[in-house]
Amino acid sequence: MNRNIIAILRGVKPKEVLDIVNVIVRAGISQVEVPLNSPNAFESIELIRDEFDELIQFGAGTVTDIKQVEVLAKIGVNFIVSPNFDPGVVKATKEANILSYPGVITPTECFSALNSGADGLKFFPASLIGQENLIALKAVLPEDIPLFMVGGVGPKNFLSWIKAGATGFGIGSGLYKAGESSEVVSKKAESIVLAYDEAQK
Repeated sequence: MNRNIIAILRGVKPKEVLDIVNVIVRAGISQVEVPLNSPNAFESIELIRDEFDELIQFGAGTVTDIKQVEVLAKIGVNFIVSPNFDPGVVKATKEANILSYPGVITPTECFSALNSGADGLKFFPASLIGQENLIALKAVLPEDIPLFMVGGVGPKNFLSWIKAGATGFGIGSGLYKAGESSEVVSKKAESIVLAYDEAQK
């Protein structure tokens, strides 16, 4: 089953990243993001690439400038996620043939991002937007655009977000908090996958 969940590993360190990613992938999540404000983030992303390339989709989050995109293009990431919409970052990402998911909230940001070439939209923080607003936005957005909810989403509200039109989720602290053991993350990943599968029925 293709689960549209991105595991956001904010704060993960290179020495632990492979153990953490391993349990997440075993649980059934196949998209992993390392935010660039994590310690030695580029090193962690390279380790993921070397270990899991072809097996999962891996990328970087909190990407806010073009120089970061250039480094990530050399590493060979599959996707780039930003907390904001920056036309230059989206353009550089697409020129490097990488999927672009900028952060948006308003209709203006949504359409500007899509016009710049974004492959999907990251609604952040989703809890601020709310499901009624998403329903209204969904009525005017192109039907085939992936809409990822990030911030305040998880097993308790997957179903209501999916009913509102969400096509995917980015899960951060609900899955991994800096310093947590792979055993703890494994249990959380399993319950997230279980709830997601249940919500899709």
